[in-house]
Formats: sequence, structure tokens, C-alpha cells
Amino acid sequence: MALEWMPRENEPKDHSLHRNPHWGTEAPCVMYEKKPLTDPKGNAVDKLFVAWITLNNPKQFNSYTTDMVKGVIAGFENASLDRQVVAVVFTGTGPYAFCTGGNTKEYSEFYSKRCDEYGQYMELFNHMVDAILACKKPVICRVNGMRVAGGQEIGLACDLAVSSDLAIFGQAGPKHGSAPAGGSSDFLPWFLTAEDAMYNCVSCEMWSAYKMKAKGMISKVVPVLKVDGKWVRNPTIITDSYVQDGEIVYGESKTGDDLKAGRDFLKQHQANADFELLDKEVHNIIWKFANLFPGCLIKSIDGIRQKKKFFWDTMKNDHRHWLAANMSGEAFLGFGAFNTKKITGQDTVDFIKFRQNVADSMMWNDEMFASVLGKPQK
Repeated sequence: MALEWMPRENEPKDHSLHRNPHWGTEAPCVMYEKKPLTDPKGNAVDKLFVAWITLNNPKQFNSYTTDMVKGVIAGFENASLDRQVVAVVFTGTGPYAFCTGGNTKEYSEFYSKRCDEYGQYMELFNHMVDAILACKKPVICRVNGMRVAGGQEIGLACDLAVSSDLAIFGQAGPKHGSAPAGGSSDFLPWFLTAEDAMYNCVSCEMWSAYKMKAKGMISKVVPVLKVDGKWVRNPTIITDSYVQDGEIVYGESKTGDDLKAGRDFLKQHQANADFELLDKEVHNIIWKFANLFPGCLIKSIDGIRQKKKFFWDTMKNDHRHWLAANMSGEAFLGFGAFNTKKITGQDTVDFIKFRQNVADSMMWNDEMFASVLGKPQK
């Protein structure tokens, strides 16, 4: 059975790096802006700036396209070489997402079953992570919303993270046909216990910003909902710890009516999120950086980065080859299911049926794939 209902894009991709950094304001793009360094009173400091690199694709939760990856690389390389820049802020547009990873529409409609093309794309992705880790300025991830999948990985490559308390963090690869091989499987054992790293990578469970802070994975968490002049913490998350069944509960989702009420509250107010406290924390950190010797500062930062870089550099090329080959198998299915959820009503394959097909030694062809994908709804 052919999968005629799955869209296919045939225009070749340009994977050359330096022709088009894809900066600008028209989404999807990457915006690069030099903002004046400000002191604690808000006064601009002459000749010194902060580089803001902003993922601008809010309609697709700031997922990065091929051109956007090039824009991120160009942004970090420019900031790294700019003697006026004190620090870099890496963030996303809007109140809902920092980044949800690679653009699944582009993955499904172009890169699926084009293994060599996806391998070239992964060269760009690896260069993006390298550009963050090699930037000769401190990098702060300003987490304005979801930091998921590849978004989590490029966020982990940053030096520090300051987060909205509405953000969620985690991996999605094994659920959608990939693996957290863009940095998470390399970085997380450095941040966490081996068991926490394992569970975070494979469970596809989302962690709240409060849980991330409790695990020591981000520096600051602040509320962004301001209602009737008062700051309101995430209404869907338990933000005060208590003991239940012998375990400390903190940073987990509420349940039942409390969760429903919290979600209803978010629907009403999240679009008007106020990032005043988030930006204040970002500026406080940058001001501390500005009042240090720049050479000693970046030496200290690179000394910490090197531990992450060791595992990343060891594995990144091997990751690239596996991810490319996988584009003709599980990734084709996973990204295809996610991309066609408006047609089928479901965003994942039938995993049990897929495992049964494998157990029966069924050939991996269109007939096998069609048997596990959702059917178009009438």
C-alpha cells in the first residue's frame, strides 16, 4: 500500500553554511540583535552590548528549519568575535516555547527516506552545538517556554539557563522516531545521576522548570503570569514540597480538578505572559559577568564546558551517521505520524502493531509502514 496521502517535498536543500545566515524578522528565521549593556539602574553602558539570538518561528513552537540552524551558527560565531559583546542571550519568540527541536514538517516532507540529505543537515546541527560550546562569550539560555527534544539539547549546550516557570523540559525522540543524540545522551550523565539521565532520555516524560531547578539543571525559575498586579506561579504544578508515600513531591503536575483548573487559568492568561522578572534575572547575571576580567571569565567557562565537550566530541560524528540512516526507518514513521496528525487524529504510530510486525520478520516497506500509521479521518 503506497502512502500517497503523505505529502512529499522535492525541492533540494542548500546545506552550504555561509550563503544565507537567515536573519530577519519574518518567521521562520533567526533574529540577531545587539542590545546595550545596562547597569542595575537600567542605564545603558557606552560601547558594550549583549547579543540576543532569537529563534523566531512561533507558529511551530520555534522549531528550527535548516535555514534557521544556519542563522544560529552565524549568530554565535559573530557574537564570539565581536569585541563589544559581553554575553549572549539565546531565546525564542513568544510565551509558549523556547524551542521544540527540529522542524518535523521539514523532516517528514523532505528529509524522510533521504538519508544522505539528512546526514548533511546533521553536519549543520552538529556545527550549531559546536558554535554554542565554542562561543568566546558566556551564553545564557533564556527559557521563555517549552524546551523539548532538540530544543532541550541546544539549551543544555548553553552555560546557564534562566526559566519561565511555565516551561517544560524533556526529550521526545523514542516516541517520534529518533533518539536524544543531539547532545542530551552526552550531557545529561554529566548533569544527573546515571539513572536520572537514563530515565530522562528514554521516558519522553516532561519535567517542570521547578523539577529542573531541584535537579540542579537550571539556575533560576521565575513566574511570568501577572494577574491583577500580582505574580502567580504556574497553576498546574506543585510548587510547595510535601511528603507523600515516603517521597518528597515537588515540581510535579497537579491532578484531577486542580490540574483542570490550572490549565483553564493558563488558557486565559498565558498569551499575556510578562517576562519582567525573567529579563531582570538575565540582566543580573550579565552584569556580574561584565564586572569580571573577560579573559579569566571565558577561561573559567571553557574549563566547565570542556567536560560537556569531551563526551559530545567523542560521539557527535557517530550520532550523525545513525541519525541519517534512521531516516529511512523509524524516523520516517515517527515524523510522518507527527506531521499528519491533523489528517489522522493521532501523532504516533501503533507501537504494539509495529513490534508485532518486527516479531513476524515483516519487510520494512510501505505496506508495513501503512499498517502502523493512523488512517485519514473522513
